[in-house]
Amino acid sequence: MKVRSYFQMLFLEINLITKKRYTRTLISIMKHTILFLFLLIVTTSQAQFSRQDTLRGSITPQRAWWDINHYNLSVDVYPEAKSIIGTNIITYTVLKEGVNELQVDLQPPMEITSITQNGKSLKVRHEGNAHFIELKEKQQKGTVQQVTIGFEGKPREAKNAPWDGGFSWKKDSNGNPFIATSNQGIGASIWWPNKDHSYEEVDSLDMHITVPKELVDVSNGRLVSIDSTHTSKTYHWTVKNPINNYGVNLNIGNYVRFSEQYEGEKGSLLMDYWVLEENIEKAKEQFKQAPLMMEAFEHWFGPYPFYEDSFKLVEAPYLGMEHQSSVTYGNKYKNGYLGRDLSRTGWGLKFDFIIIHEAGHEWFANNITHKDVADMWIHEGFTAYSENLYLDYHFGKEASREYVIGTRDNIQNDIPIIGTYNVHNEGSSDMYYKGANILHMLRTITQNDEVWREVLRGLNKEFYHQTVTTQQVEGYISQKLTKDFSAFFDQYLRTTKIPVVEYYIKRNKLSIRYTNTVSNFDMPIQIEAQGEMQWVYPTNEWKTIKIDSKKSTLVIADDFYVKTKKVTP
Repeated sequence: MKVRSYFQMLFLEINLITKKRYTRTLISIMKHTILFLFLLIVTTSQAQFSRQDTLRGSITPQRAWWDINHYNLSVDVYPEAKSIIGTNIITYTVLKEGVNELQVDLQPPMEITSITQNGKSLKVRHEGNAHFIELKEKQQKGTVQQVTIGFEGKPREAKNAPWDGGFSWKKDSNGNPFIATSNQGIGASIWWPNKDHSYEEVDSLDMHITVPKELVDVSNGRLVSIDSTHTSKTYHWTVKNPINNYGVNLNIGNYVRFSEQYEGEKGSLLMDYWVLEENIEKAKEQFKQAPLMMEAFEHWFGPYPFYEDSFKLVEAPYLGMEHQSSVTYGNKYKNGYLGRDLSRTGWGLKFDFIIIHEAGHEWFANNITHKDVADMWIHEGFTAYSENLYLDYHFGKEASREYVIGTRDNIQNDIPIIGTYNVHNEGSSDMYYKGANILHMLRTITQNDEVWREVLRGLNKEFYHQTVTTQQVEGYISQKLTKDFSAFFDQYLRTTKIPVVEYYIKRNKLSIRYTNTVSNFDMPIQIEAQGEMQWVYPTNEWKTIKIDSKKSTLVIADDFYVKTKKVTP
């Protein structure tokens, strides 16, 4: 409803008042006013997102009709000029006929310099970061086509990588160029043209990265060849598995390499480590945690998802990121998070946060990828949870439990974990440790660690190399645990409310209920009675339960993220 139309109706209603139709007219005014205020709130909420947000975050008609098969990405990197020149050959399958525009994304100041298909130049319509290519030839359903895009420019420089995305043009301690890309959130289109939406992953990828001859490029997948000239080297990397766009990366520096073979669930896995020459001895010691990580995560999550592409840790001039098969590392060869324990329990100093957390993303982010960034908790919640599963495997269940509960102090409850769909909007950063505690509660409720392990491994098998929605993940967990957890997920993912357990105890009888919750919230919890833990099953209605305890104060197990409130009957 337009504001002007509302006031026109209001004026007519006032005229009617003068004709003595008081009651009926006042009711009408109240209804219109309520409707107007509601529409104003909705309009204001929508107004925070722009046309560019929609083009970036939605599956537009110009994206929906074609399926990406392969990117063949060639990039020449010029460290002194902080610029790049490249081409991307996009191979795709036509899913639907009748559309003659193809959307690719590339962000300024990068520019598209040419677009061709079958040797013919194509016109392009620019709308901010989105570029709509006008195709000349009929796109017949089922056919495989190619379009070649030339691009160049000085890509945005990251001011605070990896949170502020772009290129990091740094120097190592010897003055050599030390360069890396990181672009989760802002998007891979900050430096190369692609279909920049997470609902679809390219099936395979080849990268040809040309750098000055004294430097090394390390990218995703396996190294195929190195072609040399008197001034440069071109590193050809190939990725055989589906890969999300933000996982594609460049790492350029004075690298040296050491390797090992890990005997895992799917056979022999190559584990490569690329570090600055000056740090090789420190790396050889710190990276001993990498096979320990692989052992723990293959136990809990199933086989490493990218055996064909190997696993790499690559030193970077920023903290680190989960680039697929090319995990970047910048934790200064310290345990914890730059030497700090995020749980404040001591357990966070038993492992290198970046090795464990970023490698955990190989299962949750790279194997299982969200369709929409609004569901990024699928990446970050499960991977934050992987930290305490690493502890569980190597240090025991109590260490795991203390760590995840300790991270609860990092929860802000500012906005819901789930963001707004179709506008490239992430939810709260609580997706990390609130997400981890959600999963810890589910494990506790399951009361069977083997069943819980089957759920985690089952997710990685059921959604192997797929993009998913949170509804799919929630549904799978509910199905496997044979309980409807929809209210549980709504409470913790879609509200900021912490459930309150209200209670009173009278003559060995506990009266208990939940408040501050969504409808039908019925999470079981453990309480202490006579020195032992006892399961109770509160709902939004009062329940009275006989307990063997003379205490007047209810003690709830720390495993549950709730508050308690003693009330007077």
